[in-house]
Amino acid sequence: MWKRDEAVRPPSGRETTTPMPATPAVPSTPSGSIPPVARVTERDIVNIGKSVVIKGELNGSEDLTIEGHVEGKIELRENILTIGPNGKIKAQVFAKAVIVLGEVIGNVSATEKVDIRDNGSVEGDIVSPRVAIAEGAMFRGSVDMQRAVKPAQPKPVLPGESKVEAKSPVAAVSPASAGSPVQGPRV
Repeated sequence: MWKRDEAVRPPSGRETTTPMPATPAVPSTPSGSIPPVARVTERDIVNIGKSVVIKGELNGSEDLTIEGHVEGKIELRENILTIGPNGKIKAQVFAKAVIVLGEVIGNVSATEKVDIRDNGSVEGDIVSPRVAIAEGAMFRGSVDMQRAVKPAQPKPVLPGESKVEAKSPVAAVSPASAGSPVQGPRV
């Protein structure tokens, strides 16, 4: 049962009620860890304000929104990079997805998507399987939209097959016949 704390009374002696914020009920798990559903929806987002200037290399494992100035290199290979309307970037950019509302000068490489929104601008080459350029956006450069190539998997060897591949016969050239056309075996 809940008991009200006497120290919380307002100084006027008059009682007021303020609604308590509702806390979502999180089902407990045997290990006491956060359930998988809560982990999926939870995402860390970092903001760089418009008065911040960064020169150098920026690496991270969180989603990032940049409103300031960055010069150098930005690497967020598993996360989303958003360049806000005030953001000015002069850098090589590598991210999972890049959303441009501001200005980017430099090459942009994304494993999922590059999205240049209204009033956004990119001056440089884009490499991504999906690219969206909104009406009113500015882009100068080239676009490479090749899908990521998966490494070739070795073909399984079935029983009765050998691993040795047959090679086509090659006719040998002797020094005496070097000037004459090469002829293969007659059939």
